[in-house]
Amino acid sequence: MKQSQPEQSRSATNKPSATHKALKVFNSFMGLEGNRTSHREKIISGLGGFTGILLILLITRQFVDPNAAGLIAASMGASAVLVFAVPHGPLSQPWALLGGHLVSAVIGVTCYQYIPDVFVAAACAVGLAITAMYYLRCIHPPGGATALTAVIADASLHSLGYWYVLTPVLINVLIIFAVALGFNYLFSWRRYPAVLMQYGRNVDTQKTQQEDQLSYDDLEYALRQLNLYTDVSHEDLERIYQLARNRAGGALNAQQIQLGHYYSNGEYGDNWSVRQVVDESDGSRPGQNQIIYKVVAGKDRRGSGTLSRNEFVRWSKHEVQLTENSWQRVIPLIIYFQAVPQACGYR
Repeated sequence: MKQSQPEQSRSATNKPSATHKALKVFNSFMGLEGNRTSHREKIISGLGGFTGILLILLITRQFVDPNAAGLIAASMGASAVLVFAVPHGPLSQPWALLGGHLVSAVIGVTCYQYIPDVFVAAACAVGLAITAMYYLRCIHPPGGATALTAVIADASLHSLGYWYVLTPVLINVLIIFAVALGFNYLFSWRRYPAVLMQYGRNVDTQKTQQEDQLSYDDLEYALRQLNLYTDVSHEDLERIYQLARNRAGGALNAQQIQLGHYYSNGEYGDNWSVRQVVDESDGSRPGQNQIIYKVVAGKDRRGSGTLSRNEFVRWSKHEVQLTENSWQRVIPLIIYFQAVPQACGYR
């Protein structure tokens, strides 16, 4: 007896046009993807950035020349994009914000003071800042601009020496941190730092026996419901989905491959495929018996091939069956009954 669950719906006649394929390739190459956030979220992010930078400029010009203040604020503008547009991203968190700017500021001032050639000093400042942020686990891209500014700024900023680290860099960091903390707190779905975030108390997180029906579309839906920008590309999300399914699913063994049955590689997207075992040669070593299969859905549809039983098992992720124009994963009953107690909290 076997239990089925949805794997992936396919239409045999739904083939993308050449234009669609070309557009997909172009979008992938350019990194152009659909944004899942609402108009409200985009406007709120912009208002947060406006508030943070306005306060930074008003306060910074009290310590340095107005022209230098604008140059310093440039790196903070990049930080504003992170803490207001991607407040839950790892590059936006307090240690990344604080450590990234301060470490980079120290490196920038040191390079200016000890390397005579300004071009070499500027390059060293950025390169060393990146390396230091890596080792200190505080990678914050705007930190590179903070290091660079310490080298290429005018005399009014150079005269500060290492005070540059405290005024204006540290003050600017504290300002933008305080604004991000308070501004994001006004909206229930936004919290900064990310540790303060609570994703809705009414979300049922209890596992069920249907848990393995999770699909890529479900992940997309969940991200839209969060209404937050996530720094994850579609390709990375597909990879995350695939790794999660591979981790959750039980592996087939050579003895489970049966004549006439259908098997899927469990991939997502263009690599997804379903094969039917149509014949098998006899031999003294079952694992080396040659399996003849035909491709009935997905990649290389209508094709056929031959593999040893062991090779076919390595290709297969799980058995499937066609139900109402949708390929369903088939779960052996023993795995089904192992999953139910775990879903109910028993071990």
